[in-house]
Amino acid sequence: MPLSLRPARPLAPPVTLLLATALMTAGLTGCSALSPFHTCDDTAARLKGLRSQAILTSVPEGATAPKGLDSVDSRCVDDTGDAWLYAARVYAFPGSRQKVVDFYRTTAEADGWHVQHDPLDQGTPDTTAGLCFTKGGDGEALLLTVQFTSAENLKRDHDYDAGPEFDSGSGFEVEVGSETDGAKTGCFD
Repeated sequence: MPLSLRPARPLAPPVTLLLATALMTAGLTGCSALSPFHTCDDTAARLKGLRSQAILTSVPEGATAPKGLDSVDSRCVDDTGDAWLYAARVYAFPGSRQKVVDFYRTTAEADGWHVQHDPLDQGTPDTTAGLCFTKGGDGEALLLTVQFTSAENLKRDHDYDAGPEFDSGSGFEVEVGSETDGAKTGCFD
């Protein structure tokens, strides 16, 4: 019998495909050598910097911190796959939400914060949606939010039974947040 003159099929494409599949599987299952996510390791100094932001204690006249929530709550949270740092304060205010919005627009902007607007929701008033500001460049970027809260939200979010200071007026929470490496982030990214 004559020998076939057809060349043998090369092994390179199947081996390359197998190797590529193995690497991709390792990456998708979290077994890769380099994690693309940031963790809470070594974030104490950055948290301290967030806690010391003056905007956390700058409040409209008459605002008070409720007993039991009268200190800065700061943490690194990494339960979403990528860590986030924040420092926050809760306040009760006997005045209107508009006074809170006006105060933070003036105070934050005077301190170098830049207000951001949700490009997909331009119609919701700030007295409902709250405010979001950014500050700093890549490596030192910060995010500031001012959100309105209620006794029900405080119970759910902080396991806190609000007193009579939340019966009238506006409760609000001021939070300064950051990526662990200070990477620039927007309010609506």
